[in-house]
Amino acid sequence: MKSSVSLLILTGVCASGAALLPAFALDLDNKVTREEVKNALLERISLLGSPVSADQESAEANNDSLIETPPELPTVPAAKAKPPVKPMPTVVQVSTGEASWYGPGFFGNRTASGEVFRPGTMTAAHRSLPFGTKVRVTNLWNDRSAVVTINDRGPFVAHRVIDLAHGAAHKLGLVSSGIAQVRLEVLR
Repeated sequence: MKSSVSLLILTGVCASGAALLPAFALDLDNKVTREEVKNALLERISLLGSPVSADQESAEANNDSLIETPPELPTVPAAKAKPPVKPMPTVVQVSTGEASWYGPGFFGNRTASGEVFRPGTMTAAHRSLPFGTKVRVTNLWNDRSAVVTINDRGPFVAHRVIDLAHGAAHKLGLVSSGIAQVRLEVLR
């Protein structure tokens, strides 16, 4: 059984940045000459309307190689992938009331959830919200907001709704006053 070897030739107009043109195959078992390959390429180019100058033709005739490789096409930078967008948290519950803060005397102790209470944390104590719940707290006196994580229980004063850690209280601007009217938005 005789195997057939063929040569696939791709043509294209590289200088203009155009895409490669369709390919055609020549059977090498029939001993195709260099001149036949050149003529086939020129015919293919002329059918597509791409002009070939006499200088290009003579340069190709003087070349000893069977096929010239086209110059590399300019590379197009890949489009940068946009980072995934985090969905905005939805508010599932809103309430208002008085907030207080706690800090220096409790640093180093464990919270009700078992975490070590540290300075500057964005955490808070609430009587009933589950540990790990995110709550946006807005100081109604100055309109500053902070998102805190519930990790402790309290406050243990009847009319207060939340007890903020030192970091959250500082961000909301209620360290010096000690208390403030706030809006709580439970986030999901």
